[in-house]
Amino acid sequence: MVTMGLRVLAAGMALTMATGPLAAGPPRLSALDTVQPGEWELRSLDREDAGQRRMCVRDPRQLLQTEHPRSQCRLFVVKDEPTAASVTYDCAQAGGGRTDVRVETPRLVQVRSQGVANGAPFSRTLEARRVGACR
Repeated sequence: MVTMGLRVLAAGMALTMATGPLAAGPPRLSALDTVQPGEWELRSLDREDAGQRRMCVRDPRQLLQTEHPRSQCRLFVVKDEPTAASVTYDCAQAGGGRTDVRVETPRLVQVRSQGVANGAPFSRTLEARRVGACR
């Protein structure tokens, strides 16, 4: 098991070294090209009582860092397909994580994210739905 984990880590490091960090400019992800900006409602699929929150999405890449919304993070693209994308990101002392998104329609996106935010681990599965224009 440890050997497999080391292989995955080595492959990730090789990919990062080959592509380099994307901090110089935000990455373009094909899956997010069709996602519409506006007011989005994020609903947790993890627990019944987790509630909902809203966010104004001006750039669909905001959905990649729902736990680090105001942090300056370095993004690394793991997967970029027409309807699905995966990234890892490092926000220095604020933490980091991995996010997988699946775009069902330009107004409905499934988001799965896990990592560390402000010293505490998190794991979230969200349904993000566009509900209108930003207020």
